[in-house]
Amino acid sequence: MLLQRISLIFLLLLASSTTRATEYVYRDLMANTLPSLCMTESAAQENAQKQYTVDKYSKIFCQKQGYGWHVEGVKNTGKLLCTDCKGETGNKKQCHLEDVVVTCKRIKPGSVGMLPGQS
Repeated sequence: MLLQRISLIFLLLLASSTTRATEYVYRDLMANTLPSLCMTESAAQENAQKQYTVDKYSKIFCQKQGYGWHVEGVKNTGKLLCTDCKGETGNKKQCHLEDVVVTCKRIKPGSVGMLPGQS
């Protein structure tokens, strides 16, 4: 009898301690980075395509979606677009990346932690 109660208590504890995996909501975004400063064309192209620049703008794109959104990954860095600087002497250009595709994620509401009213 005591052994049955102990095994029943053990089974109840085991069943109540199972954890659910965290679920995420994903969203793909397409956006453009801002143009670089006026530089020589090669320097402007290099600056626009730096990994740091892509990472920085990807983070900004996801954070603009609201609280809790984070970068899951960059699907496509887009295409490089350069334009002439207005009012600058010499052959100066501004470059930026167009149509950068980023996957953002956030925790699905209710998938982690205790729900209100439940113990």
